[in-house]
Amino acid sequence: MIQETDRQVVDLLAYAKGNGYGVERIYTEKISGAKKNSERPALMDALEYANEHNCTILCSEFSRIGRNIEEVLKSIIFCKEHKINVYFQKEQLSIFNDDGGEHPFLMILIAALGTCAKLEREAIRFRMKSGYDKYRAEGGKVGRKKGYRMQLEDYDRKYPALMDDLRKKLSGRKAKRYRNASLARRHKVNVSTVQSAAKMLIGNTG
Repeated sequence: MIQETDRQVVDLLAYAKGNGYGVERIYTEKISGAKKNSERPALMDALEYANEHNCTILCSEFSRIGRNIEEVLKSIIFCKEHKINVYFQKEQLSIFNDDGGEHPFLMILIAALGTCAKLEREAIRFRMKSGYDKYRAEGGKVGRKKGYRMQLEDYDRKYPALMDDLRKKLSGRKAKRYRNASLARRHKVNVSTVQSAAKMLIGNTG
């Protein structure tokens, strides 16, 4: 379960009991609305656990699996591809029916979310371009300085969840789970980014 308040947990526990579900784990988190899914450890752990143990996730509403439309869409597509069922209590909608078939409204939902996400991205790009154009017109310069190289604090700021996992890997905890390729998929970055971040960590601990 991915929740933020005790009330939502209580509501979902009542739903689980009323529908004969056994509750294996409860996941809660309070996090900024600007965070990506990959930066939400509770959400990522819940999806990973459900995938490994063939569990159904009970969720209070769509916003719990993504802090914006695009992140919600990513979560739904991930669950659909990995056959993870999620029930959203507020919307009274699940990804799969009891017989294992996709919910009849699922593709409509994905199409609608995809369109909204595209419009959202275009609006963000337009606002950013407008801001950059104004800044440049006033004599400002954007981008990194020539010859700049990312430092450890840059990786920590840009990839906090990835860096946390890399530190676990380097400490020897669950090393198999934290292979570079797995980390790249989990945090939606290139393997080269994982490798560079790992080298930076090793260089600062050696």
